[in-house]
Amino acid sequence: MDNSIENSMKKTKKKSLVSDFTKGSPARLIMGFFWPLLMTSMLQQLYNFVDTLIVGNGLGDNALAAVGNMGSLFFLIIGFSLGLSNGFGIMIAQSFGAKQYDRLRRNIAATIQLALALTVLLTVLSMLLLPSALRLLQTDEVIMDDSLRYGRVIFAGLFSAIAYNISSGMLRSLGDSKTPLKAILVSSVLNLGLDSFFIFILHTGVEGAALATVISQVVSTLICVRQLRKIEMIRLKREDFRNERSLYTGLLKNGLPMAFMNSITAIGCMVVQFFVNGYGVVYTSAYSVCSKYNNLFMNPAFTVGNAMSAYASQNFGAKEYGRIREGLRVCLRVALVAYLLLGSLMIFFSHQLATFLLDGEEAIALVENYLPLTGVALIFVDFLFVFRSACQGMGFPLLPMCSGILEMVLRIFVIAAFIKTVGFQTTAWAEVAAWSGAMLMNMITYFRIMHRHAPRMEQAAHGRPFPIPSAAVRQ
Repeated sequence: MDNSIENSMKKTKKKSLVSDFTKGSPARLIMGFFWPLLMTSMLQQLYNFVDTLIVGNGLGDNALAAVGNMGSLFFLIIGFSLGLSNGFGIMIAQSFGAKQYDRLRRNIAATIQLALALTVLLTVLSMLLLPSALRLLQTDEVIMDDSLRYGRVIFAGLFSAIAYNISSGMLRSLGDSKTPLKAILVSSVLNLGLDSFFIFILHTGVEGAALATVISQVVSTLICVRQLRKIEMIRLKREDFRNERSLYTGLLKNGLPMAFMNSITAIGCMVVQFFVNGYGVVYTSAYSVCSKYNNLFMNPAFTVGNAMSAYASQNFGAKEYGRIREGLRVCLRVALVAYLLLGSLMIFFSHQLATFLLDGEEAIALVENYLPLTGVALIFVDFLFVFRSACQGMGFPLLPMCSGILEMVLRIFVIAAFIKTVGFQTTAWAEVAAWSGAMLMNMITYFRIMHRHAPRMEQAAHGRPFPIPSAAVRQ
């Protein structure tokens, strides 16, 4: 490491722009990183909820159903880009943990290039295929027009979501969870203000809600990019963009399995949405609300999973494998506490939660039957996030991707086999089956990696050749 880079690193640390997870108390580091990350995620969920309230109160239940109907389709596209950015972020974090700053800058430059290509491709495909996708989902004609109008604005502004995912992912890889919090705080307030302005004053309909989302994401991206530009050791030069093919291949080998895992999960959710839509707008509205509560209450565990991913990536790069085990135990304890608190809300306060977002008695009754069941089973998805993130953070994305396939298969099997006889509650059983199956698979994968490969990795740390992560686990 040359003196200029070392001095830059020291200055950056003093300014608290980055965090080194390879030294110090794992619990203190993870929790210090986790709380801003959790506040960021909760703010996102909160403004999604308020956005839902504004749409429902300002435009009615049909508009709410139309926006909710886009949820699984939007996750299919955004989930793919988010998986790629998370995979790229792991390579960035590993380079940072290994103190390989030249490779760190080249990974960042290659990530920017790949993100630009991804944005163009996904925007074109999503705009062209949106009508066909909505018909494939059996979207009711009552909400088809609103779904199309909302979707066209959201997908036209896809660049804003991808840019935020990439820029905030880079910051998290470097141990900065405070800047994404600041970005989301600003964009949340902006989004809610624009929502109210477009819907209640300009009367733009669902397009206004979509446009508010796009504008707020642009602002949050600018805040993250501004902070990245302050970090001296990652200031890019022209030569950093002249990368060899192997660097792009390495990023894609790590990013694509995570992207496909998210998309495969989204396909399973879309199939559930297909069956739900076949029973009418009441089922669609109820399922939309149930999905929002699931996302809200699994959010703390999802967030601690993101913390585990960044922590494991840096320590894997630094060959500090014992610290990865310690970090996993910390994250599992956080996930358990989240389950006990939030699972209880879903079980004992299902009526209050249902009536908070819905007016129709039939839809409320459906939500009341759904939430207690998924509340009991929330522990499975909470632990799933931690184990899966640990495997991905160490650079082993293939078996977690296979767990996404298992999730999809279990969701589709349960919903197709039982919805005619069991009814709407089948959607809850489909989630329970998917969560428990995927959690078990990822837990086995983690222990398999640590048992079979960590001893060899420890030997590598004492002078033997360093293993290639993507080839380490036999699939």
